[in-house]
Amino acid sequence: MAKLKELAAQKERFVGGHRGCAGCGASIIARQVLMAAENPVVVGASTGCLEVFSTIYPYSAWNVPYIHNAFENVAATMAGVEAAYRVLKRKGKIKKDLRFIAFGGDGGTYDIGIQALSGMIERRHRVLYVCYNNEAYMNTGIQRSSATPRGAHTTTSPAGKVIPGKLQPRKNLTEIIIAHEPAYAAQATLGYWNDLVTKVRKALDAEGPSFLNIYAPCRLGWAYAPEKTVKVSKMAVESCIWPLYEYQDGKYRITIKPKEKRPIDEFLNMQGRFSHLFKWKDDVPIKEFQEEVDFIWNRLLKRSEVS
Repeated sequence: MAKLKELAAQKERFVGGHRGCAGCGASIIARQVLMAAENPVVVGASTGCLEVFSTIYPYSAWNVPYIHNAFENVAATMAGVEAAYRVLKRKGKIKKDLRFIAFGGDGGTYDIGIQALSGMIERRHRVLYVCYNNEAYMNTGIQRSSATPRGAHTTTSPAGKVIPGKLQPRKNLTEIIIAHEPAYAAQATLGYWNDLVTKVRKALDAEGPSFLNIYAPCRLGWAYAPEKTVKVSKMAVESCIWPLYEYQDGKYRITIKPKEKRPIDEFLNMQGRFSHLFKWKDDVPIKEFQEEVDFIWNRLLKRSEVS
């Protein structure tokens, strides 16, 4: 387990002064991930919120070697960097023990970049891929992605008199990655910082590709007050909308189990993107979302018991 005082005493690798929104989940995640790294790191980031607000020329919030990529190819680029590093280290031209981290939003990971990510893992590159998952294309206008939950209002799944927001359930990308048999995979969120830091260190120590799907509340796209970011992330865990678990060596383990599973209404009611559901003509959208959450949680409970 990480110690807060030790983390706070470290030199900042993701510094303040960037253009992230007040209460931005992605910026908190980037800072926590880099604080957790115990080795020198090289970072790559796909186009998206995190890249845009942290690298406005001529400034940068990244106090580490950093590469910006297009939406679709950060996993491919970091795989190439890691491969070059292995060659140079084998030839004795590099002595340092480096780690490699790729950052991408849900748009650049769930949708646009999944082919490169799949290839990176299949080729067994020792790269940690971090998806900061704010459940929509927030940087380009809050359009739905395949990570957007059912019932959410976005500019391309608008809630109205006929349709109650997005009709489809979320893609379960973590399980898709687990099917690749990575060295390590997990879900985390910024509200449980110690769980997140512990998982980052496990991922970076793993001998092979690793993946972290980190829940990143977005105060703009989710429509809540900026000071509620941590509270929203914790409620996602307590309602089991975002289970915290890990997969390693063929075994599932739930890392944070709520003492009392809260109904999803409490999570939905904290955000403007779901406010229309409480005025809908029937309770079907919320009921369907609750059934989806319960199914995934109960399946996870069984998998963790078996393993």
